[in-house]
Amino acid sequence: MPEIKLSYGPIDYQDTGGEGPVLVFGHGVPMDGAQWRKVVPLLDGYRCILPTLPMGGHRRPMAPDADLSHRGVARLLGEFIERLGLDDVTLVLNDWGGGQFLVLEEQGRRVARLVLVACEAFDNFPPGPAKALAAVCRVPGGVRLLTQLMRVPSVRTNRRGYGGMSLRGIPDEVMESWFAPASRSKAVRRDFAKFATSAPDRETLLAWSEQLRGFDRPVLVVWATEDPLMPREHGPRLAQLYPQGRLIEITDSSTLVPEDQPEQLAAALADFLTQTGAEPVRHTD
Repeated sequence: MPEIKLSYGPIDYQDTGGEGPVLVFGHGVPMDGAQWRKVVPLLDGYRCILPTLPMGGHRRPMAPDADLSHRGVARLLGEFIERLGLDDVTLVLNDWGGGQFLVLEEQGRRVARLVLVACEAFDNFPPGPAKALAAVCRVPGGVRLLTQLMRVPSVRTNRRGYGGMSLRGIPDEVMESWFAPASRSKAVRRDFAKFATSAPDRETLLAWSEQLRGFDRPVLVVWATEDPLMPREHGPRLAQLYPQGRLIEITDSSTLVPEDQPEQLAAALADFLTQTGAEPVRHTD
């Protein structure tokens, strides 16, 4: 897997390559590009880039003084895009919503479109059921305890935790890979805790949300109807927040729409891209 050194440390990423329009995918906590493993193969003609952000599932730790707040990780994502020389990027987010804040930074000029799939928004950082995870991460040794608990099947599949993020169920091997880096490295656990406990207060989050109204480029909001983490009303509210926002709801799915309904999500994404000037590049023999 290629890696690039950023100001606070190395970032691993996957890159499908090609000449098509560039899609950069964000992920949840402590996930990685495997979150999109069912969707990316359906996006023929696009260059898909999937960085592993320092949110707990990363393999190599960041510098001790790294800013791993939501805005800090958004800026790292912007630096990643900039260092790869990417422009006219479509930023695709699911679960983690902090990537939206990139468009409030100077590097946000490289983002041409946003796709927001069942993600944190407004003052829902972290989502209600995930607040317990943040509380655990504030306790010394809490992240280590969490990684040990996630080895227990009844904990891993609990509908009030990670088990509630997918109606289909996240495969054990995928879940184990997400928690493996923090189980092995004290420094990665430090980064995990730093990010998981970084959400600012409600007033700050709502103030940042208001600033997002200034992003006047196309935005697709894809919301799941059976999601216990992201309030149903946040879908239309988010689509209305952005001047060029549009909403699609997907049924029979929880937060991880790429896991539960990858075909529908890929089709919605492809339609949106085509309608907003990002045609796929396909080579004919």
